[in-house]
Amino acid sequence: MSTLDEAELVARLRVGDNAAYAQLVHAHTGTMTVVARRFFGDTSDAAEAVQDAFVSAFRAMNTFEGTAKLGTWLHRITVNACLLKLRGRKRSRLVALDDETHFTDALENNSALSQTETRSRVRAGVEQLPEAYRTVIQLRDLEGLSTEETAARLGTNCGAVKTRLHRARQALKTILEPQFANAV
Repeated sequence: MSTLDEAELVARLRVGDNAAYAQLVHAHTGTMTVVARRFFGDTSDAAEAVQDAFVSAFRAMNTFEGTAKLGTWLHRITVNACLLKLRGRKRSRLVALDDETHFTDALENNSALSQTETRSRVRAGVEQLPEAYRTVIQLRDLEGLSTEETAARLGTNCGAVKTRLHRARQALKTILEPQFANAV
């Protein structure tokens, strides 16, 4: 969607054009669902998070400044909706991790624990991280975004993303090492 088309869509959304809302939903549901599934897998929680994100976006449309692309803004709202949903969960129902994360080495090298138990411990460890660390791990390690894409989504620069990701991984390692050392 070109910048002019996007500006026109935003203007139509701000005046309550139902066709514009339908166009927005049609254009962005797929990418927002991909984001939510990274947090929850293919579950009803993912679908609910996308719905919550759209509701939040519709309510906040007048605050959209247009400094970022509409899709980037919606991505951030979707991530926030997922994080909010996760905070509401009990510790026993945590975010699912993909098999293709940086934590697969721990799964392969730890024969004393089942993969399910290992994933559960890693999920719990990720949940213990501060929100900024959880978010950067989600974007880089789980969604596989580049440093540049992550920086754009977070509204920061590449150096800050690299630093935050390094610190997030170190913090996660500190949380997980005692658990895996005790399990061997």
